[in-house]
Amino acid sequence: MLLWIEGEGFITREPANGGYVTNLGAIAAARKLSDFPDISRKAVRVIVYNGTNEANMKLEQEGSKGYAISFQGLLQFVMSQLPQSEIIEQALRVKRTVYPETALREIIANALIHQDFSVMGAGPLVEIFDDRIEISNPGGLLPSKQLDRLIGTQPESRNEQLARAFRRFRICEEQGSGLLKAGLEVELYGLPPIKFEAGSNYFKVTLLSPRTFAQMSPSERMDACYQHAVLKHLSGSAMTNKTLRERLKMPEKQRSMVSALIQEALDRKLIKAADPENKSRKFSEYVPIWA
Repeated sequence: MLLWIEGEGFITREPANGGYVTNLGAIAAARKLSDFPDISRKAVRVIVYNGTNEANMKLEQEGSKGYAISFQGLLQFVMSQLPQSEIIEQALRVKRTVYPETALREIIANALIHQDFSVMGAGPLVEIFDDRIEISNPGGLLPSKQLDRLIGTQPESRNEQLARAFRRFRICEEQGSGLLKAGLEVELYGLPPIKFEAGSNYFKVTLLSPRTFAQMSPSERMDACYQHAVLKHLSGSAMTNKTLRERLKMPEKQRSMVSALIQEALDRKLIKAADPENKSRKFSEYVPIWA
């Protein structure tokens, strides 16, 4: 067992017997993070608010254990604080959370793995509002990454050892498919597009509660169009007027509204025609501009 733990980088043994727990070992598997002053402030905090702003805090809970051994408990706690809706599945009425668990798993795991441990006094944060859930971590976006290319991009982490440990513990994947899975689940649940925000020393991912096309802002509609094109392309297909209408839960009679949205995305050079020679608007297929 000691050889395995040492091989994982969780402990370092000294030549004259004895040894010590590494920061990696503590952040992954510590039973009590407060025993390790260098990383104690990296515990995950979950804050639940009443309303849509931070004025009225309902609940705050801070994790006390290492990420790997407490991740499932963290996810279950977050899920327990989310609003639920009743749906019919196989003739039975069941309750389902507004946000997909798979998407939250991947996004929270990414926040833990990709944080900048050199930013002192701040750790991963999950904030739950009435109309959204925000997951943020200290550390800006890596210079090699772009906000509009995060879904499906090749994985790159500040903390490669922690990323590998999470993969071996089956918490997340290193193949870059995490946000792809999250995006597909968001579309399946009929949520607005995933929102990515990068600051100088933080990175935030937001999932918004369900809303209709009419309730979405113009920027949310455009993001939904672009993300749908990305997801279809990464799934080996292409976006059409029909697939985008289905994603946005819009009927055939609103085809013209979706056509206008697609045209705007074309004008902004977010997407392009999959086949430039095809002159039929009705059967046109679209892919991301970088495809």
